[in-house]
Amino acid sequence: MESRSVTTPFGRRQMTLGMFSSQVASRRIEPDKSVDKWKLYRALCEARPLLGVSDRALAVMNALLSFYPKNELSEENGLVVFPSNVQLSLRAHGMAEQTIRRHLAGLIGAGLLIRKDSPNGKRYAHKGRSGTVEDAFGFSLAPLLARSEEIETLAAQVISDRMRLQRLRERLTLCRRDISKLVETALEEALSGDWEAVILYQQGIVGALSRNPAASELEEALGDMEQLREDVVNQLENLLDSRKTSGNAIQNERHIQSSEPDSISELEHGFETKLGAKAEDNNGPNAKARRQQDGSKGMAAERGRGQATGDLKSFPLGLVVQACPQISDYAPGGAIGSWRDLMAAAVIVRSMLGVSPSAYQDACETMGAENAATVIACILERGGHINSAGGYLRDLTRRAERGEFALGPMLMALYRSSGNGSRRAGTG
Repeated sequence: MESRSVTTPFGRRQMTLGMFSSQVASRRIEPDKSVDKWKLYRALCEARPLLGVSDRALAVMNALLSFYPKNELSEENGLVVFPSNVQLSLRAHGMAEQTIRRHLAGLIGAGLLIRKDSPNGKRYAHKGRSGTVEDAFGFSLAPLLARSEEIETLAAQVISDRMRLQRLRERLTLCRRDISKLVETALEEALSGDWEAVILYQQGIVGALSRNPAASELEEALGDMEQLREDVVNQLENLLDSRKTSGNAIQNERHIQSSEPDSISELEHGFETKLGAKAEDNNGPNAKARRQQDGSKGMAAERGRGQATGDLKSFPLGLVVQACPQISDYAPGGAIGSWRDLMAAAVIVRSMLGVSPSAYQDACETMGAENAATVIACILERGGHINSAGGYLRDLTRRAERGEFALGPMLMALYRSSGNGSRRAGTG
């Protein structure tokens, strides 16, 4: 049985009010109270942030508990352990004795241990004739037993806070994913809206978070992100309703008009030469049969173009310029203000990249002039990663003919890697 009297420290160590308070609290332990020492230690590890002790101090506590002979902490079995610093160092995985002393002082200061010093400051025990310990000097584990319910409550609070933080992170991640996917869908479908502003606002919310945000900070960011998602969903629902009421004929007409706004022959002199040669052939012998054959081929090509450009959507010019800023260097006046400027710059870049006129013409016929110019701008932006620009363009053209190519992912990848969005979000 442990003495109920107050004990003071040996030597020059001062008695503090906190040490006195711990001893007083330990005297109020119920007579039959007991607790599993390793279960209590696990709760102690969970509650560590609220108790103000370090993980190294808990390693010393683990070593002290290993010297307690029973699994159940109780007054009946005694609550004082008396290992030497050498023995503690061995069970604390070789921790230096000076470090052990510092962490023991931390555990005592946190009210988790009581130092019960002998007259000479040594740690030992007095045993009776039967071998049972009658009195011991060392470290009392009584505060652990007295505060077991408090420690378990603190541990439960830490676990609850951690789960809450995890749930907030999950909800924020899902909300970010929803917004990104919805905006990408809107861009691929060429839906009207300031989608760039949505992306920048989303990046601003995330960029404002600290490296290790607290729950309150995450809750505020989540509220803003959920409101942004609701706005995007409402805008898409309104656009979907307007599409349904507008009719398919108007929608198809808009797609056809946006796919070929200008004649390719206006941009490529090589195409003009080919067209001139065709005009001479049409005036020669067998002109009628040739015109019928060419007419049937033209109708087939037109049908193919209608299907391809109907599936491959155009994107806002501003998004293309932001995702591919290098194309502006080749535009008239060094700036792109219209689709005509972009297509004129694409002709120059096409020649510079070594793309043949025929490959570019096939791309324009399959994808549409706007999309073909956009692809050239993307190839220019990724020039260091593409060995053969002409071969790459022909491959994309063939994939577009089969309906296997979508321009949206390529543009969005370049937009994200360009750094424009992150720089603007950081300044907001």
